[in-house]
Order: sequence, then structure tokens, then C-alpha cells
Amino acid sequence: GFLRSERSLIQTIGRAARNAQGMVIMYADTITDSMHRAIEETARRREIQEAYNKEHNIVPETINKGIRDIIEATHAIAEENEKQDTNSLIAQLAAEMSLAAENLEFEKAAMLRDRIRKLQKEEK
Repeated sequence: GFLRSERSLIQTIGRAARNAQGMVIMYADTITDSMHRAIEETARRREIQEAYNKEHNIVPETINKGIRDIIEATHAIAEENEKQDTNSLIAQLAAEMSLAAENLEFEKAAMLRDRIRKLQKEEK
């Protein structure tokens, strides 16, 4: 299946390689062609990376991010998405308000106007 494809194996191995002490253990009765190619490709990439690191005096380190950093980043993304959703809703309501006014539905237009103002106030 897709979990045994060369591409999937390389991606999985690459994720483990992002950690300084990362390791991949493959369990199988026999080494498949996909496994063999993935192992060879990983070794090839490792040689290139090690040569680059040596040339530029780089010592690989695992990035350690605090839980608070991750939570703050998640909240920032959620707030941005919420702001975009609010702006879209305001634009939609403004279009409905204009249509209601054109159709002489002034009560409906006023209700939509009040809702837009409320959303704009909450946004600030």
C-alpha cells in the first residue's frame, strides 16, 4: 500500500531526521525494492547534508519549542482566521442590506445595519 511506497518511506525517514537523535526502524520479513531505494536515497541525502554541515561548521540540534510558544502561535492563527471570517460576514451583510434598501425593505436593511455595526464594534 501507500505506506510501503518509496516516497512515503522517504517522507517518514525525513521526519525522523529532523531530530538530532532521530531513528527509523523498519520491520519487514524481506527488504522490498521500495525500502531499498528509500534507504539508498536517505544515505545519499545524509552524505550531502553532512558535507554541507562540515563545510559550514554546523552542528545539528533538535529545535525545542515550549508548549506556550506553540499555543500562542495556534491562537494567533485562529484569531486571524476569525477576523477574516468576520470581514467576510460583514461584506455579505452589507450586500444584503443594500439589496434590502433597493427593494424598499427598510426594516430589514436597518436590522442588517445594526448587526454590521455590532460586528464591527466586537472586532475592535
